[in-house]
Formats: sequence, C-alpha cells, structure tokens
Amino acid sequence: MPPRTRSLSLNLMFFALSITVASPPILASRKSVASDLISLLGSRAEASRINKTEAKALRSCLKFLVQPPRSPRSIEFGRGRREIVERFGWSGEDRTAVEDELVWWPPEPVMELARIAVDSGGDPAEIQRALDPTVLIVPDIEGSKECHCELTTTPYGRCFVSEDLNNYVAFLFELIASRGPSIGLNITLNRFDLFHGHVFLASGNGRLGILFHAREYPAYDKSLFPYNMGYCQKGSCVARDGSMNLRNILWLAPLPSNSSKGWAAPGVLVALDAHPGGIIFKDLVPDYVDDVRTIYEDVFGDVVFDVNYLNVGEEVAEYRLFIC
Repeated sequence: MPPRTRSLSLNLMFFALSITVASPPILASRKSVASDLISLLGSRAEASRINKTEAKALRSCLKFLVQPPRSPRSIEFGRGRREIVERFGWSGEDRTAVEDELVWWPPEPVMELARIAVDSGGDPAEIQRALDPTVLIVPDIEGSKECHCELTTTPYGRCFVSEDLNNYVAFLFELIASRGPSIGLNITLNRFDLFHGHVFLASGNGRLGILFHAREYPAYDKSLFPYNMGYCQKGSCVARDGSMNLRNILWLAPLPSNSSKGWAAPGVLVALDAHPGGIIFKDLVPDYVDDVRTIYEDVFGDVVFDVNYLNVGEEVAEYRLFIC
C-alpha cells in the first residue's frame, strides 16, 4: 500500500496502532494459515497434508472466479497464447473457455516466470530482473493530482520487458472486474476501487502469486463508513457494502513440479471470503482492519513489487500498467 496516499488499510492501521499491535505468535499463526491456504490450492500431495477440519473451513471461504479444471492439462500453448487472444478480442460462446484456460495454463512467458520463482527458491530479485529499466512517470489518474492523491508507492513505475507479461497482468484485472458479479463482487476498474495488486513469492515453495485489493477507497458515510481516508478518498462513489468481504482476490501461477519439467497444479483465481465468523476473517484479517477486511500480502510470503492498472485516458478510458 502506498505510504503517502493514506490508503484505506494503512489509515485504519495507524488509527489503531497505539491500541493493538499483533504479537509474534499471532503473526506466526496468520502466516501458518496463509501457507496452508496456498498448499490447499496447490498439488494434491500438498493439499492432503492440511488438517481436514481446517481444509473444510478454508474451502468454505473460497469464491472461485475461475473454477478449477476437471481434467489435467491437455493443450499446447503458444508463446503469448496468440497475444492473449489479440488483447482480449475474443467473443461468443468460446470466451469463458478461453479465459479459464488462460488462468489455468497461462502464456509461455508467465509459465517461465512461475518456474523461475520456484527454481530460485523464492528469490524476489529473480522476478525483478524481468522488468524493463525504462522509467514511466505516473500521470494524473482520473483527477488524482487535483486532489493531491498519490496512488502508487513512487511517482514513477516500470513494466515487464515481455509484452506478453504486461498483457497477462492487464487480462487478470479485466477478468476480475468482468467475473466479479458472478460471486457477488460488483467492482469497477478505477482509482477508488480495483487498480492494484501485490506480487509475492509464497513462503515454503516460492510459488508466484498476486493479491489484488478491490474496494480500496470507499466513500465517506457518517453511518456506513465514518472513516476519513485522506486525499485519495475524495470523490469516491464506492459504497461500503457486503462486497467488502470479497475485496481480497488471489491469483496463483501454475505450480511447477519439483521432480520433473511438468506442472503440479494449474493456475488459480479466487476471491477470499472474509465474512465475519469464517476462518479467513478470524485468522487472516488483523483486528485493526477487520472493518475493511484487509489481508496483507506479506502474510503469504516475500513481496516483490506492486502492479497498478491505471486509467490514463481523459475522455476515453485507456488503461496502462505501472509496476512500482
């Protein structure tokens, strides 16, 4: 989360920091549950090691945007999967099937990065090497400058060297927005709602993942959301409603096999249901941000960088990726 924007999660954290500070045992417990969640979404061998009661509780809180495949991978994939089907240009009844396949078995550059992540032992520097060194200045985003709002951790960003990787991250943002309503998550790609995710390498196996945060700046409401979140909240029309429970969306890259050049598990795209009473809410959401249901990315492993999908257009929407 960007420190100068006074983001939703950080504002509430600072507000409560003098009251509640997580102890090492609590942090260790959160990381243990997060690790079990990653295992549950991994290979059959990994999933089988999770306590059955805990596994059942975790599964009850998974709202899949893309359902797991019913059969093993049986397709050949080209380098960019035809450049993400000509940059999301598919239509008709095949659209859902194509999108599902792209999540389960992404384009070759994504698969390569997923294998590097695991083979390197979860070394963030190996993933950072995939970035283009060219600096991209973050422009005004939907009137953010006028509000003195800084959405990103730095005023500049970068992108991947591989255009296929850039296209794939953009595809994930678009897919989350389009499929969200199917699970009760009505979101919009804008600077108040869904615009960023946190890339991490999972503890234990180094699996590549992104934790997306939607509903980032809910509108101030004396009754429903009486929190002043600073400059970036100004102008928000995002309602604080039941969809906040689903604001944490997890993407996991396919998991490489450690015994062959094959793959142990397909990719995953799932919303983590943080409804009160569920294991996600109880064990992964810190007390000081429980009202906004925030899960922090570092509970899953080492954070690599943030991916920001921002509307740089003026009259017509035009989205561009900035990695910070």
